[in-house]
Order: sequence, then C-alpha cells, then structure tokens
Amino acid sequence: MTPTIDAHVRLDTHPTHPSAVTAVLTGAQAHIAHLGLEAADWTVVADNVLALVRIDHEEPHWAQDAAQRLSAEGITVEITPRLREAMAEEWTWANYPMPWCTRSEIREVSNQAQKIHDDIRHGHLLIHAHAHDGHTTVAVGTYLHRNGKSVYLHGEDHLRQIADTFDSPAGAMVAFEKIHGAEMRPGPAPLTDTERAAAEARTPLACTTAKPEPARPEPETVPAYLADAGDHDAILDTFLDAHGDWEKWRTWTDDTTHAIHESQTLRIERVHEADPRETAWTVAAYESPVSDRMWHLTLTGATPAAVLKALLNGLAEEDAWETAIGSPATEKTVTAATRPLADAGWKHTADGRWMRWETRKSDVGVQFDAFAAQNPHSILATWTLWAGPSIEHPTWTITASSYTPAALLAGLAENLAHGTGMRTHTPVKVKSTVHVTTTPTALPPTATTAQPSRSR
Repeated sequence: MTPTIDAHVRLDTHPTHPSAVTAVLTGAQAHIAHLGLEAADWTVVADNVLALVRIDHEEPHWAQDAAQRLSAEGITVEITPRLREAMAEEWTWANYPMPWCTRSEIREVSNQAQKIHDDIRHGHLLIHAHAHDGHTTVAVGTYLHRNGKSVYLHGEDHLRQIADTFDSPAGAMVAFEKIHGAEMRPGPAPLTDTERAAAEARTPLACTTAKPEPARPEPETVPAYLADAGDHDAILDTFLDAHGDWEKWRTWTDDTTHAIHESQTLRIERVHEADPRETAWTVAAYESPVSDRMWHLTLTGATPAAVLKALLNGLAEEDAWETAIGSPATEKTVTAATRPLADAGWKHTADGRWMRWETRKSDVGVQFDAFAAQNPHSILATWTLWAGPSIEHPTWTITASSYTPAALLAGLAENLAHGTGMRTHTPVKVKSTVHVTTTPTALPPTATTAQPSRSR
C-alpha cells in the first residue's frame, strides 16, 4: 500500500506564459514534492511555487506525467479544469518538416531537442561556435559529461538535433569550420523568440499590491446587435461539443483554431487574440474538398454573442449553407435574405450600386453592393452587416461574398430584427484583489540580440 505523504500539489496554467504550468506546494512534507519536481527540471519561481517551462510547448503533457508520478508516491495532486482541458487538447505543428511522424514520435523528437536546450542552459553542453547554413542555425559544442563527446547540432528550438559526434573538441571544430567557415561565429547563437519567452516564464512570480477592481457587472436584456461579445472561444467549444460532424484543431502557437465539417466543404477559422474591430472569424464553403472557395463571410472580434450563435446555428443546418453552383446574388435572393428586415419595418434606401436597410435610429444596418455581387472575384464585400454609430465607424461588422446562401443571411437578418442578448453595466462599487505578475530578472548574455520569429 502506497504511504500517504503530507503534501499537496496544485497544478495550473502559468499566469503569463501560454503553455507553461505552475505547481503550488503545501503541506508539512511539501519538500518531498519539491525535490521530485526540481529533478524533473521544474524551476522555482516563488516560495513553494515551481514552473514547468519548455521550448516544445508540451508542458501540459509532461505536467500530467509529473502528476501521475507524484500520485504514485502518495502525494495529493490537484489539477485545475483549465489545465485538464489543455492536457486533453489535440494540436499539431504547422508545416512540420517531418510529416511522417506520429504525434508520439513528434513528441519524442521535441523532447530530445528539449534535453539539448536544457543541457546548454545548465552549462552541461558548452557551445564553441555557431553559424546559419541558409536554412537554420547549426552549432558545435562539447559535453562536460557523457565522456566529453563533442557534437554537431542542427536546427532550432523543438527541431534541434545532434547530427554528428566527434571524439574531441579539436576534431569537431575543424570539421565545423571546413563546412561553415565563412558564416561561423564564436559562442552560442542568440536566443530564439521561443527561448526568450521560456526564459521570461522562469523569472520569479510575485504578488502585487492589492488593486481595486470593478464589482461583478449586472446584466440586462437588449437587442442582439447591442449585446456583449461574450466569450467567443466558449461559444465555439459549445457549438463543436453539440455537433459531432465538426472536428477542430489548434495551431501550436495557440492563437488560431480551425473547425472543419465532416464533408470537408465548410470550414471555420477562429483567431483568438484579434482586435475587437478586426477579423476574428472566417467561414468558407467549397464545392468539394479540393475546389476553389465558393463563398465566405467574416466577423470582427466585437460581434455580439447572440449574433455569433445565430450564425453557428445556421451553419448547423446544412440546407442553410449548401448552395447551387454558379448562383450569385439576384433580386430574388436579395429579397429572401432581407425579408425579416422588411417585415420588421426597417428603412430601405437605394443609392447607386448600394442598397441599405437600417433601423429608425440608424444604429444597425445591412448593406448590399450590387457591383460586388456581379464581380465574385472582387475583394469588395457584397453584404455588410454592422452596428454602431455608422457603417463607416462600426462597433462590429460581418461581411459576406456574393454566393453566400440567402437562407444563412436571412437567419442573421432575423436575429438582428428580433433577437435579444445580454449586456452588462458596471456599478460604482469596487473591491480589492491580488494579481500575480512577473518580476524581471537579467537574461543570459546571449539574449541581448533576438532572432526574428521563424514559421513552423
């Protein structure tokens, strides 16, 4: 029977680093868990707080491994819901250079790269020189353990590998200079962006002075187009959970999620950190999985939650987004798309190539561009749905191309005309809270010159 140890470990996502994990230790025997985590290369960032920071962004996986090991030793481990979600999430590297590798094989490659990075960081691997071979960074160094072998390194971050070994530093340097003499530079290469971010995540965490923060907002029911944007990521997750015919994947940078219908002909791209007035969603439809795009629409980040839900509900109804090939907007489809606005008494005006429907207050509207409708390859939007002071200065915007199905547009129009949503107001009362921030410390000398980001 496994003995119970008086130690509790709470694992959570790092407050500032996207993929890193923190461990808060409590209990009379917390030092036992502390030693185990330090041995697994967790870094002390505060009293009884350690952080796992890696250059391969696999912290949730290795945190789960650590949790299993601690639990097996009789230590109580708590994992927060958001970290559990990160542990369960499937993602892939974009443009990975070894596409034949399975997910576990990719993880093994990146773990070997992590070990090289850690050996350099801890001073176990001394880098004599580096160069750029036209594609990536290469370097030569010598281990101060492992029988003093010298190595030739190829690649950066999660792709760095030992490409060759030598019996002596002199032999390694001669071979390296023979190949990279013109580009060769002494010492290690400047830190990559990923290495800099990891170094910053290992800096000490400290609690700031308590600051006032607004009390919990009080919600009110308003027309859908005036409602709050809400949590777009949560709305997408709820939609995908409810519709098993959609599959999602997220890029390694964690900034974009793609959702694809099982037919492979309807796709959603969600940019998580987009500015509220910039495009945060793109929906695109295709005749076949390998054909050109038939139609598309975009939404800005401030689009109200009620409007976004109406769109996603429309996408769940295949009759709403399947459209005949070669069917641009016509008088019939325009009438069908805007009928809910006419029935609600919105003002209808025409000005040259533009037709517009607006409320009496002109705080929300729908615009149709007849010129763009007849030029399907134009970058101009055929349809523009907006709310705010004016169409030139909107709070949020939806744009759609010529072939966008009338049924889908009609669903959005119905929501604008009759839908409702929630908006919050903040009372004057405030309360105090404690915020966790990072305390900057000096980076290694090689961090003074940052390399440009490199696509994966």
